[in-house]
Amino acid sequence: MPLSEHERQLLEQIEQALVAEDPKFASSYRMSDLRRHYRRRLLRGGLGLVAGLGLLLAGVVTKLVALGVGGFVVMLLALVYGVSVFERMSGRHEPRNKGVTPPTRPRLTERFEERFRRRFDER
Repeated sequence: MPLSEHERQLLEQIEQALVAEDPKFASSYRMSDLRRHYRRRLLRGGLGLVAGLGLLLAGVVTKLVALGVGGFVVMLLALVYGVSVFERMSGRHEPRNKGVTPPTRPRLTERFEERFRRRFDER
């Protein structure tokens, strides 16, 4: 959804105030690349996956169930994190629409009731 003219002006004013207040931060922010941030996050997810695998294997070798389960949980969380970052990076991520409800289908009981009414009315 595009910004309105008023919102654009406010955003420009905020940006100008930021540049005036802290030019070093503003220049570093402008020079940053989102792909670099996503790559770092993917790397963190991969490292978490490897660390979780290491914990899982350590739990198996030492026969500590809690360590193995902990390693599996770490692997699972790292995988979910990595997949979510990859979806955002590839553009497949669709943000949730807050306040907008998707069209709903009638519930099963409502459909049965409607069919029953139609049959009853036909007779």
